[in-house]
Amino acid sequence: MSLGLAAATAERLARYDRPGPRYTSYPTAIEFHEGFTPQRYSEKLAEAAAQPEEPLSLYVHLPFCAERCSFCGCNVIITRKRGVAAAYLRDLATELDVVGRQLGDRRKVVQLHWGGGTPTYLTVAEMQALWDELGEHFELQPGAEIAIEVDPRVTSAEQVAWLQSRGFNRVSMGVQDFDPGVQDAINRNQTYEQTRDLHLSLREHGIESINFDFVYGLPQQTAASFRETIARAVELRPDRVAVYSYAFVPWVKAHQKAIRLEDLPPREVKLELFGIAFELFSAAGYVQIGMDHFALPSDSLAHAAASRSLHRNFMGYTTRPAKDSLGFGVSAIGELGGAFAQNTKKLTGYQEALASGVPPIARGFERSRDDVIRRDVIESLMCNFHLDVRAIEATHHIDFADYFAQSLEELDRGPVAHGFVRRSPDAIEVTPEGRLFVRNVCMAFDAYLKRHDDSQPRFSRTV
Repeated sequence: MSLGLAAATAERLARYDRPGPRYTSYPTAIEFHEGFTPQRYSEKLAEAAAQPEEPLSLYVHLPFCAERCSFCGCNVIITRKRGVAAAYLRDLATELDVVGRQLGDRRKVVQLHWGGGTPTYLTVAEMQALWDELGEHFELQPGAEIAIEVDPRVTSAEQVAWLQSRGFNRVSMGVQDFDPGVQDAINRNQTYEQTRDLHLSLREHGIESINFDFVYGLPQQTAASFRETIARAVELRPDRVAVYSYAFVPWVKAHQKAIRLEDLPPREVKLELFGIAFELFSAAGYVQIGMDHFALPSDSLAHAAASRSLHRNFMGYTTRPAKDSLGFGVSAIGELGGAFAQNTKKLTGYQEALASGVPPIARGFERSRDDVIRRDVIESLMCNFHLDVRAIEATHHIDFADYFAQSLEELDRGPVAHGFVRRSPDAIEVTPEGRLFVRNVCMAFDAYLKRHDDSQPRFSRTV
């Protein structure tokens, strides 16, 4: 299979390279609102408690970093004051207690993810304290995915040994780019040797799955420099790789204003950069997973993609989803009983809510039947590049062609006409040439996009 870069002409790039969601959820977080209250979340927790045998996914947000990377789009707290993290862990313990009491006997967990920020900003003693608090309220099931995001610049040998001892089986490390010039431009100086040494240490400790994160479209990136970066990654041979398009959203993340728009590669160069990653990883035996991941054929993500059983949530692509997920910590998002719930992004608001004994929910969204139908369509396309039309009809009791008449007309005018999508009465298939534009394909099924004023930026660009 080829990427089909030749199909992405300048005219098509100009047409399709426009702001659009990444669809980690549907509806997207843009639709969340304050009408979803902490009280409503408590009602959802009570409903969840009535299903004690149903498993859960857990996300814990650990927002601390010692310094800020100028490209970063995450919700982080920059501090070198260790006491701030210690106080935050006490607040996390309170949140776990508040939520845990309302969940009753709903304790089984099949997916646990520590994200950030930099979770390995914490000391081993602090990591152990958090682990113990989680164990007070939840029970990891055999075969659970236990994942953590780490920074090679701060992760110690002692922390790696601790991760092994606690059963962490998936580690994701930020790399972004090995080129020193690019690193200077984004204020993230991380040597190749730091990444290599941490990777080797994780291997020596038997970590089951190691992921590298790269970003294309950063300032100072060139085809030659990015080819060298990807070639060095191939030599290390991580199990999984994410190659993300840089989300330049200075209207959301003010610190990104330190990066000038004119210093970013134009869309044609961005396309070439991803093409280089696709070429080198494919040649090394990796399989493309979803829109921006690659995995070795032996990895569980590759197995799920091959069987069209891959799923996607706020923690990324996954093979072990639970119907419900809980988010803990500032800005964390959970999904419970058909509703999204997001914690407040402000540390002071988080602390104040917990001091009052209520979940620190700032906003959320309850899905309608239409949302659920469209979510299933979008997730299937985003994860598997394939949609079984008859399965959607049987699950949701609809006539697909009638229900999605407007969406199908939009597809036919664009992605189908350009060879990016093949469709029949039974299936919709994203072609190899169309995979670069899968976000655009999914946008045809999004009922919310046309309700917004296009003059206000909301999403990063799709290419």
